[in-house]
Amino acid sequence: MREIAVEQISSLVAELCQTANTDLGDDVMKALTNALAVEESSVGRACLQRLIENAGIAVTESLPICQDTGMAVIFVDYGQEVVIKDGDFAQAIHEGVRRGYKAGYLRKSVVGDPLERLNTGDNTPAVIHTRIVPGDQLKITVAPKGFGSENMSRLAMLTPAQGVEGVKKFIIDTVSAAGANPCPPIVVGVGIGGTMEMAAILAKEALLREIGSVNNKPYLADLEKELLQAINDLGIGPQGLGGLSTALAVHLNTYPTHIAGLPVAVNISCHVTRHKSGKI
Repeated sequence: MREIAVEQISSLVAELCQTANTDLGDDVMKALTNALAVEESSVGRACLQRLIENAGIAVTESLPICQDTGMAVIFVDYGQEVVIKDGDFAQAIHEGVRRGYKAGYLRKSVVGDPLERLNTGDNTPAVIHTRIVPGDQLKITVAPKGFGSENMSRLAMLTPAQGVEGVKKFIIDTVSAAGANPCPPIVVGVGIGGTMEMAAILAKEALLREIGSVNNKPYLADLEKELLQAINDLGIGPQGLGGLSTALAVHLNTYPTHIAGLPVAVNISCHVTRHKSGKI
């Protein structure tokens, strides 16, 4: 067994909250650059150029890439040989978010109750997804999620008879209905299977995959290419002003499901698809 102190967790989360919000990943920057190279719309090219320029300023000046610094979504791969020392694991995560958002001068966007709507003042609590894995380490990924894109996400409980064509239609219809609202070019995370809540988590986790990577299931890799082309053919374009670059990537995750069900969740991310990881 290996002991990890809560202070180590809080410190890492605080750091990741700040870097995730100021340093857009190399994969996203490459995808934006590639989109600029093929974009035919002059307005679309101008938008992409500004997005790339903005991301460069953000990392150089340690400023948020976007004013919506998101709700902190935390994915944890929790080694089964780890013992938390000197405190509570979840509270250590929340404390890290509290510190990171304060130290980074990041916008606090969380309300303590969805109906009373009173701001908590420190962007806590976070949303924590924990998975028990072999080993004696914690891998923590901080993925701040802005709600311009989050609000465009959808869940459908399709029937097995609707099949692949029904899944494709739901995904494309969801992106089409979202239009300019999620600040395209977007990344589309899709979860298929499991149960209602499992599909949603799969879709969220799909956004963490490196843009440009190939799905390890060949039939899903082919489906991702087909969906990406169909979405870009919608013509929504950068910032919804028209063009070829509506989406940078479509990432599919699947999980076994019930014989009577076909859950599908679509979690849309804006071009600021933020996530940073660290290990203890």
